[in-house]
Amino acid sequence: MDCIHLTGIRCYGYTGYLPEEQVLGQWFEVDVRLWLDISTAAKTDAIEDTLDYRSVISLIQHLVKTSKFALVEKLVMAIADSILQQYDRITQVQVILSKPSAPIPDFGGTISIEVTKTKSNL
Repeated sequence: MDCIHLTGIRCYGYTGYLPEEQVLGQWFEVDVRLWLDISTAAKTDAIEDTLDYRSVISLIQHLVKTSKFALVEKLVMAIADSILQQYDRITQVQVILSKPSAPIPDFGGTISIEVTKTKSNL
C-alpha cells in the first residue's frame, strides 16, 4: 500500500491536564502517515484521483485548535478517527502528536503519543 507522509504540522491548542494549559494553550506538532492507493493518480496526474492533503492539514489544525481535552491521548485518537471517517480513500493512518514544551519541571524534552489505526478499528 502507498503512503503519504505529512510532517511538522504546527498547531496551537488547548488540550492539557493542567487548568492553565486549557486556558493559555500551547503549541503542538502533528505528523501523519496516510495509507491509500495512489496508482490511478500516478497514471492520470489528476488531483481528483488522489488525496488533496491540504484538507487533511486543515482538519488536523481545526481539531487541535478547537478541542479541549485533558489528555493528549484523547486528542491524538480524535485526530486519527476523524481522518479515517472523513476520507474514504485512506485505509490506515498513523498519527504522532508531540507536545514540544510540556509544563514539567526540569524537563526540556518533547512528549509524543503515536497511534496507528485502520478502518476496521473504528
